[in-house]
Amino acid sequence: MRALRLLWRYPVITATVVVLALVLILHATGQQSAGRWIATAYVAVIVVWTLVGMIRDVIRGQIGLDVLAVVAMVATIAVGEYLASLIIVLMLSGGEALEDFAARRAKRDLTALLDRSPRIAHVLVHPQSESDEVQDAAVDDVVIGDVLLVRPSEIVPVDGILLSDTGTFDESSLTGESMPVTREAGGEVLSGAINGTRAVRIRALRRSADSQYQQIIALVNAAQDSRAPVVRLADRFAVPFTAVSLVLAGTAWALSGDSTRFAEVLVLATPCPLLIAAPVAFLGGLSRAAKRGLIMKGGAVIEQLARVRSAAFDKTGTLTVGRPELVDVRPAEGFDADDVLQLAASAEQYSSHVLAEGIRRAARERGLELLGADSASEVATNGVTAVIEGRTIVVGKPAYVAPDEPRPRIDAGQAAAYVSVDGRFAGVLVLADAARPESAGVISWLRAHGVERIAMLTGDMRTTAESIAGQVGIDEIHAELLPPEKVQLAAGLRPRPMMMVGDGVNDAPVLAASDIGIAMGAKGATAAGEAADIVVLVDSLDRVVDGVAIGRHTVRVALTAIWIGIALSIGLMIIAMTGVIPAVVGALTQELVDLATILYALRALSGPPTGLAVGREPTRVVAARVGD
Repeated sequence: MRALRLLWRYPVITATVVVLALVLILHATGQQSAGRWIATAYVAVIVVWTLVGMIRDVIRGQIGLDVLAVVAMVATIAVGEYLASLIIVLMLSGGEALEDFAARRAKRDLTALLDRSPRIAHVLVHPQSESDEVQDAAVDDVVIGDVLLVRPSEIVPVDGILLSDTGTFDESSLTGESMPVTREAGGEVLSGAINGTRAVRIRALRRSADSQYQQIIALVNAAQDSRAPVVRLADRFAVPFTAVSLVLAGTAWALSGDSTRFAEVLVLATPCPLLIAAPVAFLGGLSRAAKRGLIMKGGAVIEQLARVRSAAFDKTGTLTVGRPELVDVRPAEGFDADDVLQLAASAEQYSSHVLAEGIRRAARERGLELLGADSASEVATNGVTAVIEGRTIVVGKPAYVAPDEPRPRIDAGQAAAYVSVDGRFAGVLVLADAARPESAGVISWLRAHGVERIAMLTGDMRTTAESIAGQVGIDEIHAELLPPEKVQLAAGLRPRPMMMVGDGVNDAPVLAASDIGIAMGAKGATAAGEAADIVVLVDSLDRVVDGVAIGRHTVRVALTAIWIGIALSIGLMIIAMTGVIPAVVGALTQELVDLATILYALRALSGPPTGLAVGREPTRVVAARVGD
């Protein structure tokens, strides 16, 4: 059955083998004339079919290398080398099969993600009881709030909150982390993770389309459908390579006076190395990146990464850990510290800002109940307003909440989130956010590897930005920026290409405007992930270094594979000009050139280590409540 599937998948190979076998039988039985006519008719059909494809490519603005194959087939038929013409057809169709095999090998990690996409969820019929009676439903039919049963070794179908006491999950397909992780009750479990040895219950937190794994699948599909610039670069080799090949073949004919020599040279000029090498290398690079927890939206991103010359970084959640801790509550006269924190945390339930999570977490740790709001709204980079139990609570930047209040005394690098109740200043919340331990190493590596300009673009106040920048080694600081100002600065950053690394919803515009936008997506910044070219699934900045290293290695492998194919083909053509390589032998030899370039292109699946050294644990600094 497998053999039949292969025959069905590659019908041209099957037909060519059958025709070649028939021609050889006729040749052996002395019926060369019949064999010549059969071969000529079959090759003529292939030539016409190839010409139709070439015309379609030209209409789409693509000039390919198939013209060499057509000329070689016509030339071999014209000089009576009909066996060589059949081998050329077999070589071209076999090249497609080799490319298909190499492509499947190169993108196996991407394909594994697609194959493992969850399709069925076990919805508990009586979620409040101890019964495990379930009703199976399509994963797309799960709604927020459904209680699901995830059995041992099953894939978590949607993002959810763990209801069981503990659970162990394999998240390697999401983060690249090979060791299982343990979650406690109340912790978030991501779709695509594999449950351990115990059945667990989760409450659906997001619908299937919004869950982590399904977003990864969408990114993977986009990556597979892309076409890298370096693949088009291989197409641009078509004209000079074709010209050189025809000149060499024509020269051999002119010097020898034998038209057969033209065909003998040209059969070694078939274009499979150029057509196959670059796509295989780029699929290998995408696959290697996926294994490292980087989903790249196509080969074009790899080519841009290989040439990156400038880099800009957001601060909170990018250069810093992004998990701010509340270090102080300073209530105004007439207010209680716990009341201020409770009201602020209740309002921050309706904010997507990373600092809001720190305020909510602090309130929960102190046992304060979060209150529901009658209405709520957020102004990006400024703050959130909520009506809670008839009172209007505003939390955010000093200028937004209480512009007339004197600024409190804070240490170097500190900043404050202000709180007002019914228009009256209620107090200040101070939050602290540490620089990531790997941030300094990432900046140092980029600077040592040709990234000439590195800047920080942040909405935080300058004192906070300078404190973090000093720790991680960034000299150029642009602080207190609104999203449009970030976009404007990113557009003017030189030299190009420019890479922007960010985290959070308000980074989406600048990520989309950059040559290469990288979103730290491990914490679910959906808008930023959609706008970015690369999404980092692991909560670690060192994956940015991995991305640049993979990009450079992939482009280097692709171009080297192309040049290997060109060098071998031209070298063999020069030898064939002397007449020592018969047409049939030349056609078979070209298959070895194809194989050599494909095997070299598969080197993109592996590569040298980046050599990134993670820096020492930093001292704690404080993050401002600004739209960073």
